[in-house]
Amino acid sequence: MTISLDVNGERHTVTASPDTPLLYVLRDDLQLNAAKYGCGLGQCGACTVHVDGNAVFSCLTPVAATVGRRVTTLEGLGTAEKPGILQQAFIDEQAAQCGYCIAGMIMRAQSLLSYNPSPSDEEIRQHMQPNLCRCGTHYRIIRAIKRASAVLANHQNKGDAT
Repeated sequence: MTISLDVNGERHTVTASPDTPLLYVLRDDLQLNAAKYGCGLGQCGACTVHVDGNAVFSCLTPVAATVGRRVTTLEGLGTAEKPGILQQAFIDEQAAQCGYCIAGMIMRAQSLLSYNPSPSDEEIRQHMQPNLCRCGTHYRIIRAIKRASAVLANHQNKGDAT
């Protein structure tokens, strides 16, 4: 079946079964490799992307469920040359050790900051709970989210567009 998708603001047409996991289409058809296959059961969060701004497990989301909706991957937040605010905060806080979970962590954190730009530590912990980091960089991840929150608040106070 031919399926039309809006991914990172661009229109893509793929041929896939409607029940194909979004993760497979992103990685195999669109070569967007930031989202990782972790468990395939929605228990680790390595595959987290946004659908209409909400964090979802792309390993569990059928591609057909994204038709007519906006899909955003880590690649849609910034580039290596010009990282987004949250990506830069993760770099500055050295939040990645092995890096496998980081794309999913950033995407989940981005969804938090989009509706709560100034979360408490407890709100961060609660929101990030579905995503696992086996390397134990949780404290650095929390610091990165707090750093991004502060940068966003500074931009907002100055009236900058983010």
